[in-house]
Amino acid sequence: MEHFIVSARKYRPTVFKDVVGQQAITNTLENAIENNHLAQALLFTGPRGVGKTTCARILAKKINQDGTEKKDEDFAFNIFELDAASNNSVDDIRSLIDQVRIPPQVGKYKVYIIDEVHMLSSAAFNAFLKTLEEPPKHAIFILATTEKHKIIPTILSRCQIFDFRRITVQDIKGHLSDVAKAENIQAEDDALHVIAQKADGALRDALSIFDRVVSFSGNTLTREAVTENLNVLDYTYYFNSTDLLLENNIPQVLIAYNEILSKGFDGHHFIMGLASHFRDLLVCKNQETIALLEVGEQVKAMYFEQSKKTTPAFLMEGIAIANDCDLKYKTSRNQRLLVELCLLQLASLTAKGEKKKPSVNGERFVLPPSHFKDVTPSVKEKLDVPKIERQAVATHSKLVEDNLETSQTQNVAHKPATENASEPISEKATETSAVKTTEILTQQEEKPKGVIERPQIQAERNTEKVSALSLKRIRKKK
Repeated sequence: MEHFIVSARKYRPTVFKDVVGQQAITNTLENAIENNHLAQALLFTGPRGVGKTTCARILAKKINQDGTEKKDEDFAFNIFELDAASNNSVDDIRSLIDQVRIPPQVGKYKVYIIDEVHMLSSAAFNAFLKTLEEPPKHAIFILATTEKHKIIPTILSRCQIFDFRRITVQDIKGHLSDVAKAENIQAEDDALHVIAQKADGALRDALSIFDRVVSFSGNTLTREAVTENLNVLDYTYYFNSTDLLLENNIPQVLIAYNEILSKGFDGHHFIMGLASHFRDLLVCKNQETIALLEVGEQVKAMYFEQSKKTTPAFLMEGIAIANDCDLKYKTSRNQRLLVELCLLQLASLTAKGEKKKPSVNGERFVLPPSHFKDVTPSVKEKLDVPKIERQAVATHSKLVEDNLETSQTQNVAHKPATENASEPISEKATETSAVKTTEILTQQEEKPKGVIERPQIQAERNTEKVSALSLKRIRKKK
């Protein structure tokens, strides 16, 4: 029986051009080697399975090539790999420093690759500082780590840092397709896409999943076999649930959710996937955003078909409701009821007629006017409100002017021939006008029954009465 080699090792790149998804870093390293601008301390940082150690080995091999070596020569005698997770003490670093002083017997450089360098102890880091700052001319250090924040700043300041990024789904799917062809395996495009999504940006994880699925299904990879083996929710669950929500078929929605739970899937995973499904449907609404839809060609056609049945308002509100459920899921005591309530709210968005809209921000709901469109009162009652007319009230200034005009008229009519007789006549006229003024005010004080005067009107009338009496006294003194 032939010894089996996993795909991650069997198809490991040996040159920079074969490295997947890190073109910017590989081009930088190649140019640095050609122009002799390569630093003696390099730090490769990034997520797992993106090519840090692979690039370090390719770099260590390439800097010692002079064109006379064999094609498969790897210069293993000039490359030293150290696992900092198991060699993290000060004594291990001292032993490394002693080896660095010895120049290489063949080739130009001795390359030291220290993997998981963040696992070194604080004392080991401090012991390594001087050598890392001023290494011998023949020594190059390549440090690799997934947690750059755990490395002390004095080490970071002495290294040239290269940040490796996650590999995209399309790049992983393309590499898996090449591996499948090399292994004579028939693989569906959607099946490879599911594997690439499950890998979460790590090519090594994708190749490990690929080997596992091949062991499960043989030389033919289908989407159904991949989803069954990886225990992930297939797209069909989300398409079916969305159709039921659009039809406002609440019983079937709850039954479909119960079926998902019975297969061992988590409700939190389902509600997050449903929100992502709504997002993908919203992306299909615009031609400019179709490129953001990262699915296979067969599934993409299904997305276009279902997006025609939905409206942007439904999708946006559905994303908001699902996201709100996602935030409350971990703190909820009855998580199943929380998801079922979320599904009921989503189904009510497309109900026929006027319905209460789900309140995400806790706003109160007010029934629309159309709710009372066909509602009419049985008996129309009309209340006869008596109208009370208030008599016009003379103002203070107008009353004084009328009194003066009356007194002047009487003086002109009864004016005697002699000047001495004019005084008693004017006094009598004044007294007469004052009496008339008092009578007018008395008449005005008589109010109709059932009428309640306001305080402002009462105060105005009292002021007019006092002014009339004051006028009478002034004229008597004259």
